[in-house]
Amino acid sequence: MKQSLTTQNNETNINEDKLALDDEFPLGSTVDLSESTAPSNPGAPSIPAYLEDTYWWAYLHPRAIWLFERKWLVNLILWGNMRRLTQTVLDEIDCAAGNSVLQVACVYGDFSNRLASHLQPSRSRLHIIDIAPIQLRNARKKLDPHETVSLHHQDSSRLQFGPGQFSHTVVYFLLHEQPEIVRRKTIAEAIRVTQPGGKVVFVDYHGPNRSNPLRYLMSHVLRWLEPFALDLWRNELPDYLPQDIKPEQVRSEFYCDGLYQKVVIAC
Repeated sequence: MKQSLTTQNNETNINEDKLALDDEFPLGSTVDLSESTAPSNPGAPSIPAYLEDTYWWAYLHPRAIWLFERKWLVNLILWGNMRRLTQTVLDEIDCAAGNSVLQVACVYGDFSNRLASHLQPSRSRLHIIDIAPIQLRNARKKLDPHETVSLHHQDSSRLQFGPGQFSHTVVYFLLHEQPEIVRRKTIAEAIRVTQPGGKVVFVDYHGPNRSNPLRYLMSHVLRWLEPFALDLWRNELPDYLPQDIKPEQVRSEFYCDGLYQKVVIAC
């Protein structure tokens, strides 16, 4: 039976089995996430102009999901590195019982399914936010077998969670799609909602080594399709961290001859 979207008070503890959170779209039930109902929720965030202008074709157009929601295509876009980059995130995530993990933004391919499966044996809970209702509908369809997943219609730069609510937070190939001011806010928010002793894990593009044969090709591809991504070629990702983050809290690793990076913040 279809349910209407409800806004709930965000006053529960993250260790509870099921959080009552604003704009939550729980799996395991049929929730109407149509474009016609999303704006009726007064707390729903609007699609930012940069996303509509730059990425409408990849994330907002109805045919985008039909085109990009293919594991082989996602792996091809990442030059065969999808499984490796996903695994490097899973290696960082402690799936102890009672943990809650936040994934900031939906991801094409099987990343979310693998993360949910990684957490499921211990009944740790995965929360996924996205600003686009069409992406949340797609994620709900993909993740329906996983009972320990909750979806939330939220803006990554203005999360509606309290400080330290999550054991770990993952930001997977999102920062390169955001202009600098939004990127800085997203990073600060991801750190804010992660509890002391937890990790924030970023995986994204990085300026490849000059010997990398993909360097010339990718510079043109990104300049054409993803103009904000070249920020992460010109500057190291830690340059965008809040000033109160100490160098000893930051660990960076690089893949595919420098084309991709993983940055882990110890909170």
